Amino acid sequence: MTGPVLILGGTTEARELAGDLVGEHRVITSLAGRVRAPKPLPGEVRIGGFGGVDGLVEWLRTERVAAVVDATHPFAAQMTEHAVAATAQAGVPYLRLDRPGFPPDPAWTVVPTLAAAPAALTGDRVFLTTGRQHLAVFADCPQWFLVRAVDPPTGPAPARMQVLLDRGPFTVEGERKLLREHRIDVLVTKDSGGGATAAKLEAARTEEVAVVLVARPPAPAGVATVADVASAAEWVRTTLASRTNSW
Repeated sequence: MTGPVLILGGTTEARELAGDLVGEHRVITSLAGRVRAPKPLPGEVRIGGFGGVDGLVEWLRTERVAAVVDATHPFAAQMTEHAVAATAQAGVPYLRLDRPGFPPDPAWTVVPTLAAAPAALTGDRVFLTTGRQHLAVFADCPQWFLVRAVDPPTGPAPARMQVLLDRGPFTVEGERKLLREHRIDVLVTKDSGGGATAAKLEAARTEEVAVVLVARPPAPAGVATVADVASAAEWVRTTLASRTNSW
C-alpha cells in the first residue's frame, strides 16, 4: 500500500483535486493558515508551515508520502521553491498544478512586481484585490483605496482606505455594481488566473476602469507541470500505480 498524497495549497484547484482523489487514496491537503476560516476540504487537512526545506523533507519521510501535488497560489513562490527542493531531496515525485493566467488585454498596465504597482496608479479611487498582507506597499499613496480581503488586514496600510471582507467567486454584474458604487478609477490585481476572480476584469473592461495587473513570479524550471485538475489527478493515479507495481 502506498503512502498518502500531499496536496499543497488552499486554492480552488487543490480542493477539487482532493475531492477527485479522496475516494481512492489517502489525501492530506496542507494549508498555510493565512485564512482564519478556510472552506471545508475533502480528506485530511494540515494547517501551518513545515519549517523550511529541511522540515518539509523530514515530514515527507516521516509520513512516507507517495506523491506531492503543488497546487498553491501562483504567487506562493517561496512555498513552491521549498517543495521542489524538498521533494528532490526526499525522492518523492512532484507535480506543479499551475492554472493559466488571465487572457492578456493590451489595455492593461502590467507591472513586474507588486512594489511597482503604486507608480502605475491612475485616478484617485483604487480597487485593490491583491490580498491583505502587502498593504504596506501602498501606505504612502495619496489615493483612496477599496481593499477586498477574506480577513481583516493588519499592519501599515493606506491612510484613506475602506475594507470589504468578502470571498469569491464573484459575478460580473456584482463587480460592475461595486465599481460604480465606489466610483473606482483603477483596479489593481494579480495575474492569479482562475474563474473565481476573473469577473472583476470583465467588469473593469465594461465599466472602462483602468487595470494594473501584477505579473506572476517566474515558474520553477525543469519540473513536471499541468494546467488543470483532471491532468493532475491522472498524474497521481499513474504515479502511485507505478510505485505500487515496483514494490
